[in-house]
Amino acid sequence: MKWSEFFTSSVGKKLVMAFTGLFLITFLIVHVGINACIFADMVDDSDNGEMFNKAAHFMGASYVIRLMEIGLFIGILAHIVQGFMLEAQNRSRRKKGYAVSMGSQGSAWYKKSMGLLGTLILLFLIVHISHFWVPSRITYETTLNEVSYNGREMHNVFSKMVDVFQNPVVVLIYLLGCFSLAWHLLHGFQSSFRTVGVHNKKWLALINSVGVGFSIIVPLIFALMPLSIYFGWVTK
Repeated sequence: MKWSEFFTSSVGKKLVMAFTGLFLITFLIVHVGINACIFADMVDDSDNGEMFNKAAHFMGASYVIRLMEIGLFIGILAHIVQGFMLEAQNRSRRKKGYAVSMGSQGSAWYKKSMGLLGTLILLFLIVHISHFWVPSRITYETTLNEVSYNGREMHNVFSKMVDVFQNPVVVLIYLLGCFSLAWHLLHGFQSSFRTVGVHNKKWLALINSVGVGFSIIVPLIFALMPLSIYFGWVTK
């Protein structure tokens, strides 16, 4: 079998989904850690977004990180393309529904709705990238005011974030994205490990437990970011 045939086969598509999914999970760990820096403002009134701005500046100023961003976008694109291909393939195989309702014996709704949840996450990503990544990496909008820490100039992304999350519609979009991410991860986390060959019962039990915790904690922290700003718990 040729490599091109492997990656277009059902097994190949699932492996691409699994490996890109695991890569994106590591990205979420880094991203949620940076976002959590905004909560320093709740502990120290004098912080005023300093910790978050420094973390965001490091991510944008490091050439290594910028190169990794290219890999990230490739991973996201591959995950999306293969996801839609698998969804189309699965739909073509089940053109007719079950003659008898499966009831509680059927798969959980979020396992059968990975395509829908992935699409909602994609729409959320487009909004998120347009709000923060594009202004700070490409257009350098004037809305990104400069701030100085110890004589070092950098974008005040924290101020931009506070301004963006004053809009309740934007906050609702972000919450919907976090909700979709939670359900997507609930199945995708453990499924990725199964696909790459983890079948030991003890390891699977641990992975399932970690996956449930990850699927709740990470989206919750992401959701608390717009909520904390909108309700004034975090201010500039």
